[in-house]
Amino acid sequence: MQVALDIFHRAYDGPHMDFHAQYPALSDLRSRAQKRVPKFVWEYLDSATGEEHTKARNRQKLDEVLFVPSILHGESAPEVSGSLMGQVYDLPVGIAPVGMSGLIWPNAEKTLARAAVAANIPYTLSTVATQTPEDLAPDIGQNGWFQLYPPRDEDIRKDLLQRVKAAGFSTLVLTVDVPSASRRERQVRSGLTTPPKLTPRLLAQVAMRPAWALATAQSGMPRMKLIDDYAGQMSGLSSTAHAGYLLRTSPDWDYVQWLRDNWEGAFVVKGVLRQADGAKLEAMGVDALWLSNHAGRQFDAAPTPIEVLPNIRAATRLPLIVDSGFETGLDILRALALGANFVMMGRPFHYAIAALGAGGPAHLVDILQQDLRANMGQLGLEHFCDVPNGLQPF
Repeated sequence: MQVALDIFHRAYDGPHMDFHAQYPALSDLRSRAQKRVPKFVWEYLDSATGEEHTKARNRQKLDEVLFVPSILHGESAPEVSGSLMGQVYDLPVGIAPVGMSGLIWPNAEKTLARAAVAANIPYTLSTVATQTPEDLAPDIGQNGWFQLYPPRDEDIRKDLLQRVKAAGFSTLVLTVDVPSASRRERQVRSGLTTPPKLTPRLLAQVAMRPAWALATAQSGMPRMKLIDDYAGQMSGLSSTAHAGYLLRTSPDWDYVQWLRDNWEGAFVVKGVLRQADGAKLEAMGVDALWLSNHAGRQFDAAPTPIEVLPNIRAATRLPLIVDSGFETGLDILRALALGANFVMMGRPFHYAIAALGAGGPAHLVDILQQDLRANMGQLGLEHFCDVPNGLQPF
């Protein structure tokens, strides 16, 4: 049986294929991923909220950032490493948190964590992942970040921080742009529930995606393991409500200060879009700001991080991380030119793993490296340190 499974996975994951010949761009990975996962999984990963105007605007505003190519620099070999909060990474890009990654592809969290260590980039585990911090402890090396959906109960909060620290995660990321649940209408139309339940409708979708179905059958239907660990400690939990909805609270400024006082390590706040908020968070001792509109998944009238980036850069000396719609090496240069220090990508890495299995994340990293070097050559850049002073958008 195991031999048959190995042959099956080789046929679908294609470790011996020339990935660059068949999947030279993220769009190719996205297209293949859509063909490999059930519709409800695809809608979960790819959808936004409302009419999805914010998701579209993320792409549109990035495309509006143009540069004038620089000529006559001779041969060059651009250096693409970057640093953030005292750590040097091989690229100025990391893997953003995506809840229920294991729904998109079985064991995605472990696969992505290992790929991040191999590529020397950060990996961010979500509170609502299908693996716990302890599950990933052997895999994160020095590259593990943990994204926190803020627990309401202080005892749970303390226990959770202790577990994250003991598992070896070095950076805590507080998400602040989810004060209430969004609708994500495409996701609802697909039939997906939280937690996922395989209804006859979803089983029909699964039957059309044999690679995903077999891999999921081996690992089991994913669940929010970390959240489930605390379900028994929650009061007032009805039989129909998932613990995740009662665990979280909408944080305020005092909550941020409590976390700063109780977390020994780098502390990042994710979901910043206002200039004044950035300045206040710097005064509170936050180590970096993460500019994000949650990839359009929370609010369909939000500005894009690339639009607000220059004003926030002018208001703070903190490192600035950006996400939401970034897809290419050129997008990374756009962010750096406008004042960012680092870019995080969520959907792209999950397109990659859904498309190519365990080999997908490394292939995406290679695409980003090649794209960065090609575009840096067009702009006469030898290193990212040249970007803020030597490269201005057109």
